[in-house]
Amino acid sequence: MSRLTGKIAIVTGAGSGLGKTISKRFAEEGAQVVLTDIDLESATNVANAIGTQQAIALHQDVADEQRWDDIVAATIDAFGTPHVLVNNAGLVIPGTIEDCSLEQFRLQNSIMLEGVFLGCRAAVKAMKSNDQPSSIINLSSMAALQGYSPFVAYSAAKGGVRSMTKSVALHCKEQDYPIRCNSLHPAGIDTPMVRQESVGAGGAETPATGMIPLGSLGHPNDVAALCVYLASDESRFMTAGEYPVDNGALYKPA
Repeated sequence: MSRLTGKIAIVTGAGSGLGKTISKRFAEEGAQVVLTDIDLESATNVANAIGTQQAIALHQDVADEQRWDDIVAATIDAFGTPHVLVNNAGLVIPGTIEDCSLEQFRLQNSIMLEGVFLGCRAAVKAMKSNDQPSSIINLSSMAALQGYSPFVAYSAAKGGVRSMTKSVALHCKEQDYPIRCNSLHPAGIDTPMVRQESVGAGGAETPATGMIPLGSLGHPNDVAALCVYLASDESRFMTAGEYPVDNGALYKPA
């Protein structure tokens, strides 16, 4: 498979879950991938499994402004100017509007909103002179489309990502930059973050193929496949979009 041959991609939060699967799928499609994570050991294990000619792992706290410049510079040194950025890194801390602390709210927004802002800014700066189409893919959530009362800070951050994505996309069009920017809005996906005790997802492991009943967890491949499409030039006419990956949950009967 070669849908991403010649593409250079940065994927944040790539040591596990969605980021791990997205990185592997990108590599399978021919991309060279820079995997970043605050857990460098996990990201390194994924990069080694892909192969050192095609992937490297770097430590990154996405809320660290200076580190974004370092990541882009390291990407250029290793492979060249990036064509794809997947802003995937995140965390979830349960809390309603009554019991979420300001510290918890700020922490989640620093990673999932400020981190995405910093990533988009660094990517636009690097990609705007590319001689082939480039793509920023921001992982938002169904919580940005519906709201999710048990996770008020998470919902707020993902809602900000949704609207910021459109602003970035329109800016790039107005400036005639070769950059698309879209957001993905998964429902519950079968990842370690969703399976953690504080979130409460349970049940059998989600199969990689076949139909999934309404209300069940999705498989990471369900998101990764759409990321491959949005990273490829096949999606050249798609920007400022928001794409639910939710098995119909947004429109389920009340």
